[in-house]
Amino acid sequence: MLEKCFKLKEHNTTVRTEIIAGLTTFLTMAYILAVNPNILGTVMDRSGVFVATAVASAVATFIMAFFANYPIALSAGLGLNAYFAYTVCLGELADQENPFTIALTAVLVEGIIFIVFSLFKVRESMVNGIPQNLKNGISAGIGLFIAFIGLQGAGIIVNSDATLVDLGSFAAPQVTLAIIGFFIILILAHYNVTGAVLIGILATWVLGIIAEAAGWYVVDVEAGVYSVLPDFSVGLQLGGIANTAFKFNFGWAASHIIQFIAIVFAFLYVDLFDTIGTVVGVADKAGLLDEKGELPRAGRVLMADAIGTVFGACLGTSTITSFVESSAGVAAGGKTGLTSLTTGIMFLAALVLSPIFLAIPSFATTPALLYVGMLMLSSARRITFDGDIADVAGAYLAILMMPLAYSIATGIMFAIVAWVVLKVAEGKAKDVSPVMWIAFVLFALRIITLVTNFS
Repeated sequence: MLEKCFKLKEHNTTVRTEIIAGLTTFLTMAYILAVNPNILGTVMDRSGVFVATAVASAVATFIMAFFANYPIALSAGLGLNAYFAYTVCLGELADQENPFTIALTAVLVEGIIFIVFSLFKVRESMVNGIPQNLKNGISAGIGLFIAFIGLQGAGIIVNSDATLVDLGSFAAPQVTLAIIGFFIILILAHYNVTGAVLIGILATWVLGIIAEAAGWYVVDVEAGVYSVLPDFSVGLQLGGIANTAFKFNFGWAASHIIQFIAIVFAFLYVDLFDTIGTVVGVADKAGLLDEKGELPRAGRVLMADAIGTVFGACLGTSTITSFVESSAGVAAGGKTGLTSLTTGIMFLAALVLSPIFLAIPSFATTPALLYVGMLMLSSARRITFDGDIADVAGAYLAILMMPLAYSIATGIMFAIVAWVVLKVAEGKAKDVSPVMWIAFVLFALRIITLVTNFS
């Protein structure tokens, strides 16, 4: 049955190899089960987010396995979840009651749009309309933004009335342990240890438990410092899904249509090239691209991503997207959907470990955010800084504004608006693709609403 379903012989692989590859992929990306509840838990029920993440990741990965037959796993995308929590819920919608319901509505709409786009193969053509420098700049900017969130979560960077930000105190155990955890991941990554990120998180957490037992890490619930010890007495903590599933707010979306469209578009834009880039990169490493460098059944891959996003929004998590960590499973020999099937099963199995994942504090996930941020920042190497000024300025503003304005959407807005304006000023309006014109108009409308609100 497995042979018929996944065509193992045709891909020159075995059941054993595929299962090992699937386990490898899971170990390298299981950190998301701790990171996503910590990020979205700032505005939502953490236990509900955990269940939604595990189940949505499993379902999306199963679709990838059976529908596309590729060794690619999916889960809640870093950067997209940060935009969801910090930019949308705690930023633009901070004055709204239960802002996460509006953000989930935007994710749902994004997923539906991508399903339509995938059916008509629009996503591939959209990616071709985005300047490469902007793609690289936005990826690098998201990396810095994610890292900044991690630094704040551990208290390494703190608020300062004089300079806006300042260095935290090394006397705080969270600061010291997070830095140690980051070095653990870096060292393990250097030696190509499977699951380096997850091991780094767990090691930091264990050090936190030791610090709490020794009295260095002092629990103070009123100050937001909680015990890092897992509480198995409350059971599997799966009931929180009732606080996140199907929590949509279509009424607000209808009454604030321009602002809602801008939110949806930011989700769309980041997810758009993030998925394409990840899928093509993993497929290239697996030797799955054809002689033209194209990916067969690409539409099915993108459909799995789109359906996963819709399903995730219904359960209560941010955008589901393909994970670059899938390359670890490919490196272990994974070539078919059986690798993905194995990874998906492991996501479901992780549900029984919910007390452990939910006990992992934010300072223990900081090392993962710093490491992933570093990997994403590497996109800056591919930016051409001696070319067209529009390309240079667009990439630069994306990198500059995302962490400093604490908003992925703001970084994208500055990048696109500057790029289009400069292209027109250069007399190269014909080089602006329809995709970029549409993006420019949407963000211009968004700027008008911002001016109106502050005037």
